[in-house]
Amino acid sequence: MVIGPGRPFCVIGERINPTGRKKFQAQLQQGDLSRIEIDVAQQTPLADMLDVNVGDPLADEIELMRQAIPLVQSLTDLPLVIDSSVIEALEAGLSAYQGKALVNSVTGEDERLEAILPIVAKHGAAVIGLANDDEIPMEPERRLEVAKKIVSVAGDHGIKPEDVVIDPLAMPVGAEPRAVTLFVETLKLLRDELGVNTTCGASNTSFGLPGRETLGGSFLAIAASHGLTSAIMDARSVEVVEAVRASDFLLGKDEWGSNWIAAYRRKQAAAAA
Repeated sequence: MVIGPGRPFCVIGERINPTGRKKFQAQLQQGDLSRIEIDVAQQTPLADMLDVNVGDPLADEIELMRQAIPLVQSLTDLPLVIDSSVIEALEAGLSAYQGKALVNSVTGEDERLEAILPIVAKHGAAVIGLANDDEIPMEPERRLEVAKKIVSVAGDHGIKPEDVVIDPLAMPVGAEPRAVTLFVETLKLLRDELGVNTTCGASNTSFGLPGRETLGGSFLAIAASHGLTSAIMDARSVEVVEAVRASDFLLGKDEWGSNWIAAYRRKQAAAAA
């Protein structure tokens, strides 16, 4: 999978994550990964990559990640994002992964950069860099500053700029009315001054609000038009994913609408079956 400004938007499925899922949390605490099979099956029809997060404070995350990565790879050929705040779990996931993974994530804090980037470099992986350090900056210029630091330090570890994917920080618009406009302004700065790939946790934007799919699809269409190249998002939602695919077509990333038309024909055939 290659992510890039001139390529179709990369949909990264977010579902393999216990956050807010009490039943899944309880299963992980028992060492039970069976739910992952369902999560993979629900996302593969529309996703381009899958994020894998098995973090729970009452579970053995390191061992779970060691088992989860080969399990997911046995179920799908989609590339994976290895998602953890625990360094040992990232190492376990990268060691188990067959291929080039994307690590989620590192911040601009010096200790996190020095702890995580050597592991990323060792395994030849790519990495998501969050545009925050010891605080979450609101000013787009400050977010750009942190992003530049991450790209620079990654380079010191032999990680090329094309292997650094910056997260401009999508925040709940219900809590901060300027959240999306600040995000878009940051995107434009990243595009013009760094030229790196970008991603975000798209579902954050609509958190706590009604009509989340409509808001999510609109947000991603706006963001894509300002340079967002990927998102960790609900790949089960036809409405949200179709908004992204429509954006690809309208922004010239799906020449002659070939992908759009092919997807429409598949949907027609499935409905007629």
